[in-house]
Amino acid sequence: MTKAIYNSIQEEIQALKKKRNAVILAHNYQMGDVQDIADFTGDSLRLAQEAKKTDADVIVFCGVHFMAETASILCPDRKVLVPDLAAGCSLADMVRPEDIRKWKSEHANGVVVCYINTSAAVKAECDYCCTSSNAVKVVRAIPEDKEVLFVPDFFLGTYVKNVTGRDNIELWRGYCPTHMLIQSLEIEKLRKSHPGAEFLMHPECGCLTKSMHLADKIMSTEGMVRYVNESSAHEFIVATETGILHRMQKDNPDKTFIPASPQSVCQYMKMNDLEKLVATLENLQYEVKVPEELAKRAYRPIERMLELA
Repeated sequence: MTKAIYNSIQEEIQALKKKRNAVILAHNYQMGDVQDIADFTGDSLRLAQEAKKTDADVIVFCGVHFMAETASILCPDRKVLVPDLAAGCSLADMVRPEDIRKWKSEHANGVVVCYINTSAAVKAECDYCCTSSNAVKVVRAIPEDKEVLFVPDFFLGTYVKNVTGRDNIELWRGYCPTHMLIQSLEIEKLRKSHPGAEFLMHPECGCLTKSMHLADKIMSTEGMVRYVNESSAHEFIVATETGILHRMQKDNPDKTFIPASPQSVCQYMKMNDLEKLVATLENLQYEVKVPEELAKRAYRPIERMLELA
């Protein structure tokens, strides 16, 4: 794409956004040009918070489907659109509503905590929702005598279990295929070749169980962004989806950011682009609307998360 075409598309998006009274939310894993045009870029928690407080008539969510569902649940009177309906989440697909109902039938006094990377139908069966930035805080808020099922991410659940020291947490065996590409052997090599670099790890990483001790910080993408902005270090090894590097480099042009795995790219996050964003605003497509009854049930665990945040 030439610079002239790029600038023309940006101008068209800005004009359409004004015409539709729209706000554009972009996840940290989106392509750089999508992040740059967005009104707010952040992790799932920050974007949920921004969706809830916006006064825009239209929310365009550049992320994946479950994120748009969350915005629809929090903002039932707004039109929530996504540039590509096919932008899903393999991790979210690894747990079903019937799985939660079955576990609850066998654990009458149990509590289910779902990662925000779940469908609205799954959230509706759960007691608490969380993101990677507040999962520990959410679990700590649950009485210690309660048995907890944490779904669907095994590695985030493992991190929460280690930090809280709770033995009564049962972990679902879901995982993010993109974060599974980040392997311990590669991290060990990078740490040796970049001895002065700080190593930041996302708790979804498949290497977490073996390499947790190597990380200087384990945190959400938004936590990483804040940390590198404030850190005096000049070099960072970043273990998460590579889209985050755009925002880090933009905010810190004098610092160096090294992906723990250059292959750690989410195909779903990269399905949104500027051309699709134009079509979304022009045609008001594609709407994500959670049915009212389901939305009411899914609202409570999300609201509990936001209250704790």
